[in-house]
Formats: sequence, C-alpha cells, structure tokens
Amino acid sequence: MVQFQRCWLKNLILQSPYCRGVLPSRESSIPEFAFCLLFGHRRAGYSTTSGILGVRERTLVAVKPDGVQRRLVGQITQRFEQKGFKLVGLKMLQAPEEQLSQHYHELRRKPFYPSLLHYMTSGPIVVMVWEGYNVVRTSRIMIGDTNPVEAQAGTVRGDFSIHISRNVVHASDSVEGAQREIQLWFHRKELMDWDCCDHSSTYQI
Repeated sequence: MVQFQRCWLKNLILQSPYCRGVLPSRESSIPEFAFCLLFGHRRAGYSTTSGILGVRERTLVAVKPDGVQRRLVGQITQRFEQKGFKLVGLKMLQAPEEQLSQHYHELRRKPFYPSLLHYMTSGPIVVMVWEGYNVVRTSRIMIGDTNPVEAQAGTVRGDFSIHISRNVVHASDSVEGAQREIQLWFHRKELMDWDCCDHSSTYQI
C-alpha cells in the first residue's frame, strides 16, 4: 500500500510544473514538501547552498611525480572525497618549468631550489581543486608535515612517504596562497561549479 501511494505521488508530481522547471502556484494541489522528499532541493527555487560561511572555500592539491609514479592518485583523491570535500577541478600534466618557478617563487633563493625544479619536471603531476568548509587548513592537516619523518600516521605523508625530497603531495598553505595557485594552474572555465547531492547532509543543520 505504501509503495502504491509513493508511486501515485511520484506520477502526480511528474505532471506538475516542478518538472518543467517552474514553481507551481499557491493553488497547486502538489505539496512542496512532497516534491522535496522524492527529488530533493535541486529544482528551480531550491538551493543546496548552505548559509554557513566558508563552505565555498577552495584549495589546490597536487600529487607530485613520485605520487603519480607510485599509483597513489586514487588513494589520495579518495581521502578528500571521504572527508566530504567537493572536487571542482582535476587535470594531469607535465608541468612546465616556467609555471613551476612561479609556483615556488618564494623558494627560489633556497639551495635546494634547482633540485626541486628538476624533481617536479621529472614526470607528470595531477593537480586538483577541492572545495569545502575550512578546506585549506584541513587539507594541510590531512597531508601531514612537510618532512615525512615528522608526519603523523594517518596523514598522506605519514603513510606514503619516507624522505622530505619525495613527499608525494602539495597543498596550499593559506587561503590567499590557494587563490594564487588555483589561478596559476587552472583557467576559470576548467573549474566546475556543481551541486553535490550530499551537500545539505554534510553542512546544513
């Protein structure tokens, strides 16, 4: 009986203005909550965006050449997905030295700078943009200390890296730095602005 009622309600809603992208009038026989129960809040007039500040914060995460060579891209990506962050940009490339010199411009006077560039151009990298509440700070915690020897078990570097010269992954260290790095590695059209189906479950109270 319950299944019959649900099917009847669904068929009724499918004939309603909701499914044509138009909100029904006040005289509509379709209760608004019924549509939301069956199809969620993703039609016209409903937003999945939470009112919590910082939910749209973004950061850049890059799997370095050693991480790609060791087939760790999937495991690293999975950690961010399981945390609840939303992937809005992803690409694999052989990083040009000029672009890397802009990325690491603050390190250009360090004695290890030439070897850093050599290492980062030694193979392909995978760069990603993740979105979510406090994603910059949380990502830094998730990847662990720069020196894997000091990185906690359970972090990316703590689990997958041994030496600081091959520490698997990069993540932006500040909101401002993230904005600069995202603009450096991605064109605006390469970033996807999409509604995540579990957004309201993750953020809204």
